[in-house]
Amino acid sequence: MSVDSIIAEIEQLNVLDLVQLTKALQEKWGVSAAPVAAAAGPAAAQEAAPAAAPVEEQTEFDAVLTEIGPNKINVIKVVRELTGLGLKEAKAVVDEAPKAIKEAVSKEEAEKIAEKMAEVGAKVTIK
Repeated sequence: MSVDSIIAEIEQLNVLDLVQLTKALQEKWGVSAAPVAAAAGPAAAQEAAPAAAPVEEQTEFDAVLTEIGPNKINVIKVVRELTGLGLKEAKAVVDEAPKAIKEAVSKEEAEKIAEKMAEVGAKVTIK
């Protein structure tokens, strides 16, 4: 018996017979009839897995101010210098720590930001 012949037999069933067939198959094999989109989920996951396998090196980093330190005013000055923000905006960044100073920058730039902030007593985490 081929798959095509089984499909041909199923096509001849009425709706009530199809419902009974579905319930019988679910009970026999302990499975449930899932929507077509959900059935495509495992296939999509198998296709996505090979695509995720190559580990790409991170090229963009975020410099996040984690600790202000004792010199809040100096930290605000450095944040203004690094970002070009106004006094009020730079103060808000410092007051809301942990907060990103700059996002999506190169590793070198993120390290420079961390060094400048360390000079004034603040701590920056590169993510």
